Amino acid sequence: MFDKILIANRGEIACRVIDTCRRLGVATVAVYSEADAGTRHVAMADEAVPIGGPRPADSYLRGDAIIAAARATGARAIHPGYGFLSENPEFVDAVQAAGLVFIGPSGDAIRAMGLKDAAKALMARAGVPVVPGYLGENQDPAHLGAEAAKVGYPVLIKAVAGGGGKGMRRVDRAADFADALASAQGEARTAFGNPAVLIEKYVETPRHIEVQVFGDGIRAVHLFERDCSLQRRHQKVIEEAPAPGMTAEMRAAMGEAAVRAAEAIGYSGAGTVEFIVDASEGLRPDRFWFMEMNTRLQVEHPVTEAITGVDLVEWQLRVAAGEALPVAQGDLTITGHAFEARLYAEDVPAGFLPATGTLSHLRFGPARIETGVREGDTISPWYDPMIAKVITHGATRDIALTQLVRALEGTEVAGTVTNLGFLGALARHPGFRRGDVDTGLIARDLGALTGAAMPEAARPLAVIAAAGLQGGTGFTLWAPLTRPVPFGEAAKIRVLAPGHVEVDLDRTFDCRLRPDGWWVDGQKTGARFHVAPGEVTVFLRGAWRFALPDPLARLARGPASGLTLAPMPGQVLAVFVAPGQAVAEGDRLAILEAMKMEHTMLAARAGTVAEVLVTEGAQVEAGAALIRLEDEA
Repeated sequence: MFDKILIANRGEIACRVIDTCRRLGVATVAVYSEADAGTRHVAMADEAVPIGGPRPADSYLRGDAIIAAARATGARAIHPGYGFLSENPEFVDAVQAAGLVFIGPSGDAIRAMGLKDAAKALMARAGVPVVPGYLGENQDPAHLGAEAAKVGYPVLIKAVAGGGGKGMRRVDRAADFADALASAQGEARTAFGNPAVLIEKYVETPRHIEVQVFGDGIRAVHLFERDCSLQRRHQKVIEEAPAPGMTAEMRAAMGEAAVRAAEAIGYSGAGTVEFIVDASEGLRPDRFWFMEMNTRLQVEHPVTEAITGVDLVEWQLRVAAGEALPVAQGDLTITGHAFEARLYAEDVPAGFLPATGTLSHLRFGPARIETGVREGDTISPWYDPMIAKVITHGATRDIALTQLVRALEGTEVAGTVTNLGFLGALARHPGFRRGDVDTGLIARDLGALTGAAMPEAARPLAVIAAAGLQGGTGFTLWAPLTRPVPFGEAAKIRVLAPGHVEVDLDRTFDCRLRPDGWWVDGQKTGARFHVAPGEVTVFLRGAWRFALPDPLARLARGPASGLTLAPMPGQVLAVFVAPGQAVAEGDRLAILEAMKMEHTMLAARAGTVAEVLVTEGAQVEAGAALIRLEDEA
């Protein structure tokens, strides 16, 4: 076993690796960018080395700096985590050339699976079923359009070097193909440095089921499947293991195909073989096809650990240190059911845009939590805005899902907007609870999942907190005291007795503080509060944020309807207009890139461009003015 390793990553995965290393007695070295100097993974590691600026290209993608840090600190091996350099074969070669051990597969194995088109051809030769499509090298748009017509619409355009939904577009008709292709290629070029794409037939009732594999370079085993069908824009939201409705026959067929895939490339370490499944007639062993292999540890690996009792990071370290596979296939069994929900800082009503902010309050419900942040930490605009992964495990699917609901209800985040309410609504979704899942579920029911009504009690409780009375009045009154409260709407609070107030909004609410918390109109709420300058957050079946008016703030002057504002911090990739240019409603004005995703800014109305306030390549903050249209007459 290694005595010291370096972790070439950040955030929750770096913390996850450190947890296992501590248990095994292995010392750890963290690397960090300028933006991450005070983060949790740096604090947890035994040593930490700065490697550059906040941009990933200046730090976490600098293989030379990472290898130098490992050699300088005496680390014998490098764990890549996921993302960044984890699937870069040139980095693997450089690590090994430096006399260090890469904790993962060989560079050749990564190359074999790194490009989706070549990987699918390889899998077909190995007897693994693949989706019909075009895998050729000709990237001429007209040729690709012709191939899409041969495959038959709807089709998926996918970046050959891609992952995580980046560089992927669904196209339903030929007329939309050219624009979708340009968008997919642009996003692929930004995220992966490679604009090449492939074309696949789009499966109408798809489920995303993947199989965890582990190899030692000679043989491989599978650790059963995970269902990752709950996705939004091809990004996984909630994962579970095992897959609901899975049959023994289907599990055996998928597991054997995944092992064939791993052994075909002499795979070593943890990997995941992803399959697309046609669930239109249930799960059938002749209805699954290879999509891609992720040659690294997956974000969702904890659900596999929960049902198998295996620490996959420990296995990674042991096999990389020269041990054979710890178990044979027949030794692995499934116990219970597990879920993982990904908690992000993102603005759900604004289309799930990534968000930033300082976590002024952070508390998790009862669950296994994997996180790279602490209360007081800042969600950076430079990296993925994940706050935590919430993992539950129970004897049955129903029990594990009920535990997930409770864990999400007990989670409190203030200081940024999050997808917490969306996750809670998804976990309570009747179809999901029945196990009726496919990759289109979220898109079909997005309105219901994102439009949860605020509990009526949240508003009066927010007024109580805004008045500073959330802990009770603490004094005795000779007579009731009524006073206005600065709130987003007309509000008055009337103190009747210690711990007893009435709140006047559109109606009067009777609110009493009892030993078990606040009761509103005779009903126990279980609500909790967080008060920060300028805002109150009420945690009551979700997190409800209320902005408090600043009496010193001045109203902005002049019409703002012609301004296009940045919805998040990011980099301006392209500007399509110039002063004096006429635009129609919905015309493209600019492209903003954040967290490796492209967001197109569209004209909210027709008009003439008065000013272009940014240049291509500029870094902008959320709310920054990008383009101004002339005032309407």
